[in-house]
Formats: sequence, C-alpha cells, structure tokens
Amino acid sequence: ILLFGLGLGTTITFASSHWLLAWMGLEMNTLAIIPLMAQHHHPRAIEATTKYFLTQAAAAATLLFASVTNAWLTGQWEIQQITHPLPSTMITVALALKIGLAPLHAWLPEVLQGLDLTTGLILSTWQKLAPFALILQIQPSNSTLLIILGLTSTLIGGWGGLNQTQLRKILAYSSIAHLGWMILVLQFSPSITLLTLLTYLVMTFSTFLLFKLNKATNINTLATSWSKAPALTALTPLILLSLGGLPPLTGFMPKWLILQELTKQDLAPAATLAALSALLSLYFYLRLSYAMSLTISPNNLTGTTPWRFPSTQLTYPLATSTAMTICLLPLTPAISALLNP
Repeated sequence: ILLFGLGLGTTITFASSHWLLAWMGLEMNTLAIIPLMAQHHHPRAIEATTKYFLTQAAAAATLLFASVTNAWLTGQWEIQQITHPLPSTMITVALALKIGLAPLHAWLPEVLQGLDLTTGLILSTWQKLAPFALILQIQPSNSTLLIILGLTSTLIGGWGGLNQTQLRKILAYSSIAHLGWMILVLQFSPSITLLTLLTYLVMTFSTFLLFKLNKATNINTLATSWSKAPALTALTPLILLSLGGLPPLTGFMPKWLILQELTKQDLAPAATLAALSALLSLYFYLRLSYAMSLTISPNNLTGTTPWRFPSTQLTYPLATSTAMTICLLPLTPAISALLNP
C-alpha cells in the first residue's frame, strides 16, 4: 500500500497542470515514505524520519503559499503560467528544499544516514522525480538563482563528502553534487538535464545495490568485501569512478554535455567552477575505490572480517545497472542526435 501511495503521489504530480493537484501529489509522496523510513524502530531512524517530515512539510507549505500568492497576483493556477517573479522564486526555493539542493541541503546527509540502504535508495532516486518534474515545467525565469543553486550544490556536494567515513553520507553529498549539475544546465537545455537525471538514477541504483549486497555502511566494511564478492569488487571502482564522471565511463557523458552547453552560453567561469568541483567529488570516490580494491591481502586493513552469510539479494538488477553504469558512453552520439533532432 505504501509503495503504491509512493508511486501514485509521483504520478499525480507528473500528470497535474494545477498547482493544488501538484502539491497534493507531493504530500502523498511524503506521507507514503514516512512509515517506510520509520519501519526500523531505531532512534536514528525515528530521528531521520522526523527531520525529513519537518523539512518536507516546510517545503510543501512554502510551495502552497507561493502558488496561492501566484493565483492572487495573476489569477492563474496553471503550473506553466508562472509569470510573476515573487512566486516563481519562492517555488524554486521550495522545490530546492524538497530535493536537497545546497544551501538547503543540510537535512539530506543526516536523514540518509539514519535509514537502511533500501529506503535510502528510494529517497535518493524516486523521491527526486516529482519535484524535478515541477522544476522542469516552470522553467524558472530567474536564471541567476538557478546558477547560484547549481554551483553551490556542486561545491558543497564535493566539499562535504571529503571527510566522511559513512557511505550513506558520502552518497548523500554525491546526490547533492549531481543535482547541482542538473540545475546548472536546466534553463539552457532541459533535455540534457533529463539525461543527467537518468544517468544519475542508474549510477545511484547500482551503487546502493552494491553496498546492500555487501551489507556495508562505512569504509572499513567495504574493505573486507573482496572476500565476499571478488568479481563485483573488481567492478566497483569502475562504478564509483563513473559516479565521479571519468571517461570512458557512462558518468562522463552528462558532465561533458553540460560543460559544452555552459561554454556555448558564454558561462565559462561557471563551467570552470563546476569542473573543479567535480575533482572534489572524485577524491572521495577514489578513497572508496582504494579501500575496496587496493587494501586486499597481503596489505590487509586492521578491521575484523565479518561473518559471511550468503546474500539473498537478487543480482539481476545489480548486473543490469552495473553494465549500464560502465558501458553507455559510446552511445553519446546517438543520444546527442536524440536530444537535438
């Protein structure tokens, strides 16, 4: 029932052209995921759920207030008819808080750290779709705000993850950085934003499933994974470096297209800053890769090896998403042709 509510909330937001209906979809979404987050009766999970509920409620209230203000000023309830700068800015900020863009990002690492990996995966992927659909539809006219949100997100997403040892917090900062890239190019090429969102979903999906297979929540647990799944451990650095955006992996494609688009729009300083912030993210992906694949015997870490139970997780989804995470870069010309018909 909860997963159905989750899907229905997002679908209602996708399908709506009226602000009240969109708001209702977002609320259904929030209310459906809260029991999923609190299903483990652990103080951390309850705390994370409370933080999530408060931030999402604040964002939804701001969104409702902004849409009512828009109706009051212009007499319009249509999502695409946002013409007045005040409601437009307020809605952009509310949706930024919903998906966790910096500087409204502080709740995301804390919330993700309190959840198990499956719910964390839903929070990092599915929960981003509905607010993103709204951001894409309003195509905010205040371009400076979007560029500022995008740049601060890429920088904070890189910086925040540097000193983390908890994998879920690292993934949260990685998510903030990726969302920053998407927002940066949104007003110039929505199709590239959608492509970036799709590649982000695939890469995050494979990373979460990988950590779930290894039952890993911090870097030290990751270092003992080579004895459990050697073949997967060999592929893991490729998945992580794809998240970091290195060629010749899938994650390089959206970054390449975004930097190209920003340069075309005479935004070379923004493109340079974004590219430099990708280096920060790359550093902590490299740390994870190092811990996984370069601390193998005889250079063992001092961590104790956990008892190994056979995993009950399905491997087909992980195999498919890993192949997509690593191998899709050669399709770039086809994708470019589809994006610019």
